Amino acid sequence: MRLLVPLLLLALLGGACAHTPKSTGLEGLRPVVEDFHQRIRWKDFRGAAKYLVPESREVFLRTRADRRDDRDLSITDFELLEVQLAPDGMRATVVTRIQWMRLPSPSEQTATVTSEYVFRDRAWLLERMDEGPFAGEFP
Repeated sequence: MRLLVPLLLLALLGGACAHTPKSTGLEGLRPVVEDFHQRIRWKDFRGAAKYLVPESREVFLRTRADRRDDRDLSITDFELLEVQLAPDGMRATVVTRIQWMRLPSPSEQTATVTSEYVFRDRAWLLERMDEGPFAGEFP
């Protein structure tokens, strides 16, 4: 009986810790950011959408189809400039420089883009992106 109480207490405390989500930090975020940008660069919008928060995926894909981005959008370059992790490790701000062209314009555009990532469901997900080729598409 004496052993039963400490074992139950240990099981309860151990179980509580196992369910607390922990961020993967910068080590987990960087590959997500780089893969997202590679996918949009090579027009793999379905693959890129898996890095978005679920509530934005359908609108993102529909907008790509409506704007004919598989044909008209060319991401010519991107550079990761800065990554800042929030103190709790569950949010991050990422700054990138993106260069792109969208037909019918023949001009290349460049923007410094600030993106907000959130660690949700054990994954880093893009929640917001200002500027760049997808400006105004995220809430």
